[in-house]
Amino acid sequence: MNEGRIQKVQNWLKQEGHTFAFIHTTANVFYLSGLYSDPHERVLGVAVLAEGEPFMICPGMERSQAKDAGWTYEIVGYSDSEDPWAKVQAALDNRGVTAASSIAVEKETLPYARGEKLLGMFDGANLVGAEELMNELRLIKEESELKTLREAARLADYGVEVGVAALREGVTEMEVLAKIEYELKQKGISAMSFSTMVLFGEKAGQPHGKPGLRKLQHGDFVLFDLGVVLDGYCSDITRTVAFGNLDEKRREIYDTVLQAQLKALEASKPGTRIGDIDLIARNHIAEAGYGDHFPHRIGHGLGIDVHEFPSMSDNNDGVLREGMTYTIEPGIYIDDVGGVRIEDDVYVTADGHETLTKYPKELQIIK
Repeated sequence: MNEGRIQKVQNWLKQEGHTFAFIHTTANVFYLSGLYSDPHERVLGVAVLAEGEPFMICPGMERSQAKDAGWTYEIVGYSDSEDPWAKVQAALDNRGVTAASSIAVEKETLPYARGEKLLGMFDGANLVGAEELMNELRLIKEESELKTLREAARLADYGVEVGVAALREGVTEMEVLAKIEYELKQKGISAMSFSTMVLFGEKAGQPHGKPGLRKLQHGDFVLFDLGVVLDGYCSDITRTVAFGNLDEKRREIYDTVLQAQLKALEASKPGTRIGDIDLIARNHIAEAGYGDHFPHRIGHGLGIDVHEFPSMSDNNDGVLREGMTYTIEPGIYIDDVGGVRIEDDVYVTADGHETLTKYPKELQIIK
């Protein structure tokens, strides 16, 4: 648990005049409490009061995990036969919260029925969004977070290394994927940041393609997109290599993506408009004649969630700040030809940036 983070939420509640916040998403509960748990359909959340001590509501079977995670305030547990919302109301009553003008919640993800439960506790209360606050708190990484992100990135590099070493003619995408995840589990990784992608040949031309039983052939692009979850934090890397010799068209595509990515990295420093990071790479790709084949934004924020605030899209007028972490991942995708994407995890330093993922990016031809 990080007491300073709780205090920042309390300060915001007082400043804005809200009675309390009920934080329920897995990532934000972890950020405030240290407990990383997906309760599925069960209720789990942290209540932070403008005045009074916070508490956690969680399934009774997870109480010990919450304690082990470092939560030192009250843990309100419940059994599957009990109403968790009655427990929440009782905990609020015990803290003297018998009326509420506004309750801060993550409105974009809070189920409607749960919002009704909270509103039903108080006459005249309304729900306000807590997303902007939580995004801002999580945007700038603390030194302890950066240390974990560096190690998660190192393990992502290792995953690509394992995948490249497993390439041989006739191997399937799923066989290579299984080798990557097995070797990462041997390193203690229990969860990937997202479904690992290993795509061969024309399937590399699908930005979010699904690995299958496609066999590796000479002349194929091989696209790896993977990341690990380490102590609650995610990494995300993409590398594209060639199996056997490539024709000039495919070499041109690769070099175009690489140069676009390097230009975007060069601009990654405090004060740069976020949208310009996208435009720098996008314009380079367009000038090479492939503008219609770069269909997604340049990247996304990275941290507890593999995709988090901010969106690194061309219309984002925000600016880069020291402590931010995000991805830079331009790509070109052409039907029946294949695709290339190169992605790194980036941390903004005081006067530039640090690239956390370090697996080589120069074109590798595997023979």
